[in-house]
Amino acid sequence: MQEFTLEEVSKFNGRDGQRAYVVYSGNVYDVTDNEFWDDGEHMGLHEAGEDLTESLDLEAPHESDSLDDCPIVGVIKK
Repeated sequence: MQEFTLEEVSKFNGRDGQRAYVVYSGNVYDVTDNEFWDDGEHMGLHEAGEDLTESLDLEAPHESDSLDDCPIVGVIKK
């Protein structure tokens, strides 16, 4: 499994042809093809390339299982 730093993930912001990656609980998910992510943005609230762990756990109106259909492409380096 590929290891990323948060800085490396931030480059995958879904813009200019880049893939769109987000982090949740140490896993890196590819949300590029998810219907709720458009050009690296989710509902105008979140941007790809970020760690969404806190947002999903505390603020989101849905559970983290919303990422179940998105492939895990790596993990955050410890």
